[in-house]
Amino acid sequence: MRKYLLLCACVGFLVSAEAKNKTDWKAHWINTEQCQSASNTWLAYRKTVSLAEVPRTLTAHIAADSKYWLWINGRMVVFEGGLKRGPSPYDTYYDSVEIAPYLTSGENTIAVLVWHFGKNGFSHVNSGLAALLFEAIAPGIEIVSDKSWNCRVYDAYQDTEAPYPNYRLSESNIRFDARRAMEGWNQPGYKNSFPGAEIASIVGKAPLGELVERPIPLFKDYGLKDYPGVRQSANGDTLFCRLPYNCQFTPYLKVEAADGATIHMQTDNYRGGGPENVRAEYITRNGVQEYESYGWMSGHEMWYILPEGVKVLEVKYRETGYDTEFAGSFQCNDPFLNELWKRSARTLYITMRDNYMDCPERERAQWWGDEVNELGEAFYALSPSSHKLALKGIYELMNWQRPDGSLFAPVPAGNWSKELPLQMLASVGWYGFYTQYYYSGDSTFVPVIYDRLHRYLHETWKVDKSGLPIERSGEWSWGDWGEQIDMGVLTNCWYYLALKAEKEFALQLGKKEDAEDISRMMYSIEQCFNTKFWTGTAYRSPGYRGEDDDRSQAMAVLSGLAPKEKYPALLKVLKKEYHASPYMEKYVLEALFRMNAPDVAMQRMRDRYAGMLGYKGYTTLFEGWGVGAEGFGGGTINHAWSGGPLTLLSQKVCGIEPTSPGFRTFRVKPQMGSLTEASATVPTLYGDIKVKLRKSGRNILMEIEVPEQTSAEVVSPKGKIQQIGSGTYNLKCPF
Repeated sequence: MRKYLLLCACVGFLVSAEAKNKTDWKAHWINTEQCQSASNTWLAYRKTVSLAEVPRTLTAHIAADSKYWLWINGRMVVFEGGLKRGPSPYDTYYDSVEIAPYLTSGENTIAVLVWHFGKNGFSHVNSGLAALLFEAIAPGIEIVSDKSWNCRVYDAYQDTEAPYPNYRLSESNIRFDARRAMEGWNQPGYKNSFPGAEIASIVGKAPLGELVERPIPLFKDYGLKDYPGVRQSANGDTLFCRLPYNCQFTPYLKVEAADGATIHMQTDNYRGGGPENVRAEYITRNGVQEYESYGWMSGHEMWYILPEGVKVLEVKYRETGYDTEFAGSFQCNDPFLNELWKRSARTLYITMRDNYMDCPERERAQWWGDEVNELGEAFYALSPSSHKLALKGIYELMNWQRPDGSLFAPVPAGNWSKELPLQMLASVGWYGFYTQYYYSGDSTFVPVIYDRLHRYLHETWKVDKSGLPIERSGEWSWGDWGEQIDMGVLTNCWYYLALKAEKEFALQLGKKEDAEDISRMMYSIEQCFNTKFWTGTAYRSPGYRGEDDDRSQAMAVLSGLAPKEKYPALLKVLKKEYHASPYMEKYVLEALFRMNAPDVAMQRMRDRYAGMLGYKGYTTLFEGWGVGAEGFGGGTINHAWSGGPLTLLSQKVCGIEPTSPGFRTFRVKPQMGSLTEASATVPTLYGDIKVKLRKSGRNILMEIEVPEQTSAEVVSPKGKIQQIGSGTYNLKCPF
C-alpha cells in the first residue's frame, strides 16, 4: 500500500511545481534540543552572516512545518510563509524568496519565527517534527540551516485554556505572555544568547519527506491599517472594531498596562458554522507595549475584550490573502444582481489561501465540490495568478489517491479520509479538471494525472449490463444539502460528464483507443438514460419517492442527456421545485440559461438569494439560504460554493465563453432577458475581454474589446454570427 502511494506522490512531486524542484540540498532540518514538537510550538531562529558584497540576486529556499515569518536586518521579508502539508501524504512544500534587496555588505542578521501546528486537521497533515530548513546559495555565498544557527523555543507563545478550536482545524488558539517576550530578538544587535541549533532531519527522509516547490504565490500583505469603525461597549470592556469587509486578517494592539492582565481577541465569526474556531489572548507586561497575533482570523468585526486597568492606545488590523487581483467585473441595471456578483467575488477571495476552502472559519478545508464552483468563478472575477490555486489542488487530489483507486476530499488532511463519490465525479470531470484546463489554457497537468483519472473512472467505478454507472455510496453518500435528492439521476449525469472530460484528455494525449472506448460508454448511457429515468414529465430514478428533484433535471440538461424536446417539461419543473442548496443551485440556474430562459434564471436568482442578501451587514454569501436552521451543515456565512451567479452573470448574461483553451478565441452570446444594460470584464492571459451591452429600441448595442492575439465570434439573439479580430468594436444586433 505504502509503495503505491509513494509512487503516486513521486509522480506528482516531479511534475506539479512550475519550476524544477531542487534535489541537491545542502541544508538540513533544524530545531533545538528543548523542542519536543508538541502542538502549538513556536521556535525562534537567528543566524549572522557576513558578506563581502551583496549579490545581484539571491534566492532563499525556505520550508517549515508549519508556518514561518522572516526578517533580515530587522526588516520583515515574509509575513506568513510556508504552506500547509502536503503535496502528497508524505511530503512538504518549500518557498523560494528573493532576499538580495534586504542584504548589506558586512554583517547581516537573519531571523525566522516558526509556528508548528503539531496536529492534524482537514487541511493539514502533521509531520510530528517542528523544524526549519533554509538554503541560499550563490557564488561565494552559502547560507544553509545547520548547527551554526541558533534556535530556542519561544515560550511566550502558549496555549489558551478551553474552549479550543474544533477538531477540523490544525491551528491552535494563540496566547502570548508579554512577560516572557524576547524584546528585539529578531533585530540586529540582540544581546542575549540563543542555544545552538540541532540537526533534526535530512531532506528526503521521513517525517518531512521530499520537498516540493510552492506552486502558488507568496501571500499578499496589505500592511497594518486602521479599522474603518471602532465602538466601545457601554461598560467599556470591549472594543468592537469594524472591518471594511469580511477578510483574512491578524489583529494588532498597542496598550499601556500593568503586569498580568489578559486581553481576549476574537471575531464576530468565532462560532461561525457552529463550533469554536480560532481566537487569541495577550497577557500584558508593565508599561507601553504593542503586539500582533500572527494567526489569521476572519470576520466582519474584531472584538478586543479588555480587563480593568488596560489603556488602549491603538488598534489596527493587517489583511493578508492570496496574491491575485479583482480584475473581473459585472454591472447591469439591476442593483440586486450587481450586489450578488460583488458578494460572490468577496466570498471567493476569502476562501482562498493555502488551498481553496469551503470556509475560512469552521474547517478551512479543500472540499472539491466547493472547489469546482470556486475555480469557475475565479476565471471571471480574478487575475490569472488565481489559476495556480486550483492547479495545486488537482495535484493534491490525485497524489492522495488510495490504493483501491478511489479519491477523497478534503486533502491534504490528517484526520479525514472519506470518499464522497458525486463530489469526486464533479471534480475530475467537465466542471472541474476540464474547466481548469480549458479556461486557463494550461494542460501540463493532464499527462501527469491521466492514468490515475482513468483508473478511478474505470476500475473504482463500475457499469451495469446496460452501460449505466452503478451507484456507489463511498463513505458518505452525499449529493447536496437539502431535501428531495435523486441520487440515481445525479450519479448518471455526473459520471457522463466525467467521461466527457476524460475523452477530451485522451484525445489530447493521442490515446485513440481510450477515446473510442469512452465514446462507446457515453453512447450506452445516452441510449439508456431516457428509457430508465424519463417519466413523461421529469427525470426520476426507479424507486425514488420524493418530489421532482430540481438538481437532477438541471444536470440532465447540462450533461446533454436530456434532448431539447424535453426542455418545455423540464422548464415547468424548474419553475416549481426549489430544493437545491446554494452549491447545486448554480447548476439549476445554468440549465435555465441553457434552455434559453434567462428571465426565469434571473428571477430565480432574485428569489433564492433574496434572504441571503437581506442581511445588510454581511459582505459574503452563506453556506445555506440563511443562517441558523436554514444554514445547512452548520451554516457558515463564508461559502464560495454559493457564488455560482457570479459565473453565470458574466458567462451567460453577457455571454462571454472561451471557444479554445485560455480564451485564445471566445464567443460573445448575450442572454440579457429583460435587462436593459449589462457589462462585464473578463481577465485572461492575453488581456481583458470587455463587453458592454445596451438595449436601444429593438437592437442591442454592443461595445466589445478583443485583446491582442485573440479573436471572437459574436452571436446575436437571432443567431447571426459575426467574426471579429483584436480591437474595439461597436455593433448593433437586433433581438
